[in-house]
Amino acid sequence: MMKKAVVLLSGGLDSATTAAIAIEQGYQLIALSFRYGQKHHKEIESAKKIAIALNIQKHFIIDVNLSQWGGSSLTDDSMTIPQAGLQADVIPSTYVPGRNTVFIAIALSLAEAQNAQAIYLGINAVDYSGYPDCRPEYLQSYQHLANLSSKAGIEGHAPQLVAPLVEDSKTDIVRRALNLNVPIADTWSCYQGGDTPCGLCDSCRIRDRALIEVGRSDLVTQALNYD
Repeated sequence: MMKKAVVLLSGGLDSATTAAIAIEQGYQLIALSFRYGQKHHKEIESAKKIAIALNIQKHFIIDVNLSQWGGSSLTDDSMTIPQAGLQADVIPSTYVPGRNTVFIAIALSLAEAQNAQAIYLGINAVDYSGYPDCRPEYLQSYQHLANLSSKAGIEGHAPQLVAPLVEDSKTDIVRRALNLNVPIADTWSCYQGGDTPCGLCDSCRIRDRALIEVGRSDLVTQALNYD
């Protein structure tokens, strides 16, 4: 039987590329997406498209409403999503407290129940917004917890947390996506939920610059209008 892996599929470029990498490495995938109280569901619709394009047969979409207590401009209607660009050594308001910790915990439950050997994560610690739960040391600590916290772990075969993009630049990620025929046009990375990406939020800025750098400005929905 094929080895199995859970992939956290947000609908963005990084998670779609991560899924394609896992498939290339021989895994049968189980996709896991979350409605976590984000202000729009464009990314969920993209996740559905990506799962179909990559022929992922199982796709779980879970409701975990983190917006109830706010704390992030992605979930709190009283907060505005920043559009002025990244600031050095400042974690932006788009950071969602505990999001990855909650998501990975649920992924571990799913992986153990489905006898999956790995959990693939699209986290990145190079071209990102400084989120603390996207760093290699966070992942290493979580793996230690995974080894201790489950029947599978006690038996010596806890699912392995795999983050193939963690040390890649966004330009590297775009190149990998192109090489793996990831449907980039179907991905959604923008923090806003309009008809087209805003081109101004941190996620759009990082993505657009990488696409232009590799010569794929045709995939940039909005013309760059910032320095």
